[in-house]
Amino acid sequence: MSAPLKRKAADVAASSAKKPKANASITSFFSTAANSAKPAAAASTASSTISSSPPKASEEVSPKSTASATATTASVFTATSTAPSAAAAHAPKFDKATWVEKLTPEQKDLLALEIQSLDESWLAQLKDDVVSKEFLDLKRFLKKEHEAGKKIFPPAADVYSWSRHTPLNTVKVVILGQDPYHGPNQAHGLCFSVRPPTPAPPSLANIYKLLKKEYDNFSPPPNRGGLLTPWADRGVLLLNTCLTVRAHEANSHANHGWEKFTQRIIEIVAKKRTNGVVFLAWGSPAAKRVAKVDRVRHCVLQSVHPSPLSAARGFFDCGHFKKTNEWLKQRYGNDGDIDWNLDVPPEKTGA
Repeated sequence: MSAPLKRKAADVAASSAKKPKANASITSFFSTAANSAKPAAAASTASSTISSSPPKASEEVSPKSTASATATTASVFTATSTAPSAAAAHAPKFDKATWVEKLTPEQKDLLALEIQSLDESWLAQLKDDVVSKEFLDLKRFLKKEHEAGKKIFPPAADVYSWSRHTPLNTVKVVILGQDPYHGPNQAHGLCFSVRPPTPAPPSLANIYKLLKKEYDNFSPPPNRGGLLTPWADRGVLLLNTCLTVRAHEANSHANHGWEKFTQRIIEIVAKKRTNGVVFLAWGSPAAKRVAKVDRVRHCVLQSVHPSPLSAARGFFDCGHFKKTNEWLKQRYGNDGDIDWNLDVPPEKTGA
């Protein structure tokens, strides 16, 4: 018999204040300083053994700041302010305003999106990466894409939505995706997730099938939807390998720098979340990305991809959602598991 899927009332309604409007213009990637404003080898279907190692006494975290830095770049948002996340408990050591002041005019221009929309718990850890030659070259490439009239998904304000829904100090699970969806009203910065009223794509529909197999009372999003923001708000980092894509051209932004950047995000999670995180790696590319993750500190569960092309080769029998919660209970206690239900009205998720 499938185990019951418990409900956590506090998780059901996520604050919409931390989510910028979805239709922010892609031109905001590249605002000028004149417009100033504030601001893997083949994966096995077998999972790793659940560790019984005791939890660490404390976590090394970088909480979110409620302070905003004045930037010389235009805002990517139509909203004028953002309320602090519930995860913001203390002021971070990272001084964002001072960091921004030290940037060159070109860096401020190229990094407008990161300055304005990347959650500070993540920016504090990625501040050196975003000023590297590789990342600035990536931003120059994206600027050229825009100047050539290319449509880019997800919308600019959503590129880093994963960081705002799941600040670093809240991460307990990482699900790895590949390329963002490249059709209209699909990608919004969370892997596998689509914005309403778009129905769940085939891979996500197969994920629902696995959840229903593991939990009798699993509830998908309303109206056959595919919105996964409730998971992100509960500590599930939904991270794609590439964070942007040209409309209707799969993998069109691959091999331009996103891969190195998102690999750093995985490394940061593995280093900073010392109490342990579950990594769900579905498919060979995802398995490669977690190859160096410490299997003693963390739990790595691998399977074939949920795509209809491969799901029948073991995905439906992997049991990953139950195994994730069993491991999390060992590390975080009986209330440390994830509520996988998704029956949250879209208006309560900010989407």
